[in-house]
Amino acid sequence: MLARFLRKLRLTLEMIKFEHSLFALPFAATGALLAIRAAGYADDRLGWKLWWILVAMVAARSAAMAFNRLVDAGLDARNPRTRGRHLPAGLLSQGFTWGFTAVAMLVFLAAARALNPLCLRLAPLALAVVLVYSFTKRFTTFSHLILGLALGIAPAGAWIAIRGALDPRILWLTAAVTLWTAGFDSIYACQDYEFDQREGIFSYPRRFGIAGALRLARAFHAGMVACLLALLASFRLGALSLAGVALIAALLVWEHRLVKPDDLTRVDAAFFTLNGCVSVLFFLFWAADILLVRAGG
Repeated sequence: MLARFLRKLRLTLEMIKFEHSLFALPFAATGALLAIRAAGYADDRLGWKLWWILVAMVAARSAAMAFNRLVDAGLDARNPRTRGRHLPAGLLSQGFTWGFTAVAMLVFLAAARALNPLCLRLAPLALAVVLVYSFTKRFTTFSHLILGLALGIAPAGAWIAIRGALDPRILWLTAAVTLWTAGFDSIYACQDYEFDQREGIFSYPRRFGIAGALRLARAFHAGMVACLLALLASFRLGALSLAGVALIAALLVWEHRLVKPDDLTRVDAAFFTLNGCVSVLFFLFWAADILLVRAGG
């Protein structure tokens, strides 16, 4: 019985690509570090707060991804690219996946409660954002931006977890993550252009064509860099943060050079490898700058 449960759990984590929690986590961690720096004081509960932020992030993403696979199971079964996923392929049952989703949501709510009262009050709204995204491709072309917002609220949530209130400056990081995600999701969606046309799915490639979607992705990523520069100025950070932004800009340029309207064979490299590098390198440069600079506003 236990072995069967563990096998199903392993398959579920494989299905939701658990390792890709890495994408948004560094931005949430940066939001927490900026909040700590701005506070200018030591908190005896800081270690526990950072732990619960990690738990909340992973739980929210896990719930959102599992829910998305449930909602999209029918579409995935009809899409040649995705019909091998765990639910349409019969490797996992919907009942187990629903149970996993419910547990992940409860863990997220427990983490929010452990952080502070405002986090708990906002937790249902955060869940609504990350879960409602799964339906948006059925009625709005802005689904890519809504996915971006689902990831983008993480650094603002981390700030609130540390400070118990929201500072508008951190919204520059929310905007940056939103645009970054919308950009790379637009690139990824180009693979399903024909399927989206056939099924009536709302996406940028279907609306603007593959070339148009790639141009829009470039605009989103340029906007991300602008938002990061505004964030840097807002917190008066230094050369390390600026170097991090420059490196991210270079990686994004490389990402867009990998993908062309008539050649989508390197989408996976652009989507998974480079975007993983963007998030990790951003955190390393900014964390080094934040920790080296004397705490202040």
